[in-house]
Formats: sequence, C-alpha cells, structure tokens
Amino acid sequence: MSGRPGTGQTVAAVDLGAESGRVVAATFDGQRLDLDVVGRFPNGARPVDGVLRWEFERLWGHVEEQLAALGRDRPIASVGVDTWGVDYGLLRADGTLLDEPTCYRDPRQVRAMAEAIGMVGQEALYAATGCQTMEINGVFALLDDAHHTDRLAGAATLLMVPDLFHHRLSGLRATEHTAASTSGMYDTATGTWATGLLDALQVPTHLLPEVVAPGTDVGPVVGPLGAGPLAGTRVVVPTGHDTAAAVVGTPFGGPGGLFISSGTWSLMGVERDDALVTPATSAANLTNEGGYAGTVRLLRNVMGLWLLQECRRQWAREGADLSYTDLVELATAEPPLRSIVNPNATDFLAPGDMPSRLRAYCARHGDPVPETVGAVVRCVIDSLALTYRATAEDLVAATGDPATSINVTGGGSQNALLAQATADATGLPVHCGPVEATALGNAGVQLIALGELADLADLRRVVAASGRLRTYEPRSSSAWDDAAARLRQLMTADDQARGLRGG
Repeated sequence: MSGRPGTGQTVAAVDLGAESGRVVAATFDGQRLDLDVVGRFPNGARPVDGVLRWEFERLWGHVEEQLAALGRDRPIASVGVDTWGVDYGLLRADGTLLDEPTCYRDPRQVRAMAEAIGMVGQEALYAATGCQTMEINGVFALLDDAHHTDRLAGAATLLMVPDLFHHRLSGLRATEHTAASTSGMYDTATGTWATGLLDALQVPTHLLPEVVAPGTDVGPVVGPLGAGPLAGTRVVVPTGHDTAAAVVGTPFGGPGGLFISSGTWSLMGVERDDALVTPATSAANLTNEGGYAGTVRLLRNVMGLWLLQECRRQWAREGADLSYTDLVELATAEPPLRSIVNPNATDFLAPGDMPSRLRAYCARHGDPVPETVGAVVRCVIDSLALTYRATAEDLVAATGDPATSINVTGGGSQNALLAQATADATGLPVHCGPVEATALGNAGVQLIALGELADLADLRRVVAASGRLRTYEPRSSSAWDDAAARLRQLMTADDQARGLRGG
C-alpha cells in the first residue's frame, strides 16, 4: 500500500483552529496512520485596545507544554503546524513578536476592503491574485495597518500565523506556500507575492518573506524544546493552512469529487493541477489557494459552523447550555426551508448576538422569523446546504467539469442533519469523514518528507484504510429548487451592498 514499510516513527501535528487547538501524535505502522490526541485547548480572539486579536503567546504556551509532554513520552521524528489562514503576525528585526496578531473578524477589515475596491477596483484585486474578494483577507488588514496606524513602523518581517509557530520552533523567517495563498496578496498561479497590487494599494512590500513549499524540512527544533524533550526532532513545514491539510487528508473516491472542509468556516471546492483565473471565476468570486505537491484548490469560503458556534455562545450567556447534539435534535423537529439567510452576509462576520442577527436578517428580507432555538438552527443548516449547492453550481460552471460527489471532512462531518440537507440540496451523494482529516494531512506531509510515505496518492490510500466514511444519498424535492433561487437573490443583493458584483 505505502511507498515502504512503516518504521513506527511518530510525528507531531499541531492543528490550531479558530475555536480550539490540539497537539496530535501520529504513528504510521506501514498500513494505518493512528492518531493520539495529546491535548486540546480553547482558542478565540479578544478585543485589545479596540481591535480583535489572537492570544498567540497563550497558544504558544499550550503548544510548547504539550509538545514537551509528548517528547518526554516517546521519540518524535518531526513536528509541523497548521492553522487558520488569512491572518499574519509582525516580527521586529530581532525576531521578537511586535504584538498579538489581529483577527480577520475585526470591523476594520470591512472598511479596508471598501477602501481597496475604491482605489484599484475588484477586478484588479482578483486579477493580481486569483483570490476571492472577501473582508477577511490579510491584504485588507495590512492596508489598514499601512494607511491608518503606525503599526508597521516597528516591523521587519510579516509571517502568516502558522509561520509564527514554525519561527518559534526553528527560527525560520519564511512563509509556507498554502498559508501565503490565503492572504489576498499572493499570486497562486505564479507562486509569487503580488507586489504590483500592493504597490498600487500603497502597502509596503519589504516585509514579505521568502515562500517555502509544504513538506520542507527547515531544520531541528531549537530553544528549550530542542535542548530537552524534542532533541533531534526536525521541523517539517506541512501544508500550513488547515484547509489545505484537510484536503491532503481527504480520500477522494474518484474524479469529480468536491470537498468541504467543515468547521468554523466551510471551505468548498475542487482540487486542480493549476490555478483558474477567468471571467467566470471572477464573477463567481471563487478563490485559488495553494495545495500540496503543486496542486491548487479552487474554492469558496462559506461562513460555516461559526453561525452555530456564536448562537450557542449567546444561548449560554442567556442560561441555556446546549450541546451541538442538542441543537441538531431541536432542529430536526422543525420544518425545512422555512427561513433562509445568506451565511456570507457581512451581518454575520463579527462576534455577537447571532440569533438576533439571523432573526433581523430574515425580517428584513421578508422571510418568516425563526423564533425558537430549533428554528434558528434549522435556518442555519438549510442555509448552509443551499450555499453549498450554489457553490457547487458555480464550480461546475467555471471549470466545465461535472461534480459527482461531495467529500466532507472536519467537525461538521459529524452533523448528520447538515450532511443529509447537503445531499438533498445538491442532488449529490455526500461522503462524510474523516473527522481528523486536517491532522492526518499535516502528519502525512511530514511522513512523506521523512520517506515513510511515497506521495500524495499513497497518503490518501492510507487515510482511506485508516477510517470509515458515512454516505448520505440525496432525496429529491422541488422545494430545494425554489429555496435555491431565493438564496441566489439574497447573495446578489448582499454582494452588491458590499461593492461586489452580485452572483
């Protein structure tokens, strides 16, 4: 099955998402890739001096502590880190972190996107990068830093968030290709920074570092970890963007398979051999992001389970401690397709009282207002499924290639109601699993670099053998067609309100 017999080496995959993080030990025995979660810890942005920021030092403390515990337990051949995309940190000339990285959900990025469109136009933004024009892109945070603060005055190097951890682990001052490709300032087609665009936006380019390919061995672990429990451990930069790692760990069953990496965000797309930047992809606002071994992920960012996460936090503040299982059970009892929202509307980007925002959106657009918890959750699930349908249609129209199935990985793959709704909405079979695709992809890239696995195809065979998939078959109903038309109207209106071409 694999390129060579497994030697039983263990690698450490550090996987950090917007809601939580974990350190995972992955061991390959020649047939299966077994994962052992060393520990989990919460994550989230918090306001500091009026700006949402990530608590990097706290996260690093958790990572360092758990890697040390793992290293004391067994030898670790290598370590690599994947995180969410788009955000960056700034280093001083001496390599220290200037401040905590800012969060893509901060309202300043909404203003900065409008400013950028006013300066160069959406067409120029897209043509230079092939990147979806969306408020979360790092280029808009950098534009705000350059035009409205003095934050860049003390900065020497910009690193994407996964690169900040690799810097702490190895001293590396470079960014990894898949992470850079999410920034909105990197041309995935050429593999270079879009310096012409940044010059037009009057954003300094001297901060941009070298870009390295996923799977690059950047040297041994340094510092206290390297002198102690991780002595001899290599730092192998995996696919630094967590969705790129999840796609690496997706066992596609054949041609025409779409992927959904389902977590705080739902990233839905198709894996290709090259970037696709055309009038059709521009009009549909599809993004080209880097993948492993020269692949490109043509996809769309969908707001994802963030909507339910924020609803759950609000209900907890109101005294109702509901699990995700509880929420799905309540939603299952509600009639489908009663209330529809566009999950990517700017209304839902920032933290806050999400149930009230969903109700206000429905009222503003003439839909029945979901009053109960179950009705709100049903509204979110149906709206996500319809957005997946619209995305699938846009991907097929842009590429000319038919879609045959959808492969869902990540935490959202455990949501049976959403999986069935996705199958019903799209008319495609939905294969769910593995839940741990991101950690599998991260570890798999390290194992390829170590010579334990031969290549990407070999890794996916191992992933398929290491777990089970659950399939949901579509059920036909014309109600989904009518609801899909309603969603398209909402998407167009919301895009036009943001200064984008509706579609």
